[in-house]
Amino acid sequence: MHFFSEVTDVAEHKSVNFTIVAAEDDTTPRIYTNFCSVQLSPFDITLTFCEMQPLGEKQLREAEQTQVVHAPVRARLAIPPGMVPGLVTALQENFQRYQEAFGPPKGPLH
Repeated sequence: MHFFSEVTDVAEHKSVNFTIVAAEDDTTPRIYTNFCSVQLSPFDITLTFCEMQPLGEKQLREAEQTQVVHAPVRARLAIPPGMVPGLVTALQENFQRYQEAFGPPKGPLH
């Protein structure tokens, strides 16, 4: 996902257009998640990504009693609200490309 930005120097009245590209290297981890919760505050939107594994007998019994299943948190991202429209658009466009290339997603969606 790329975000395009324009910076204007008010004093000199010139604009510079540029593309921001992630500067990854071999040490940047790729983290798998299959569950995301969203929390809101007046200052940011927090996305908490978890990895849900199949439940064992013990977890099933606990879930029957408490109606709660704990999923390990893999990453938590706080983003400014102004970033959300571009992020939503990028996700929609890339999901459409995914479906065109691979068909509808398979398996459970959390």
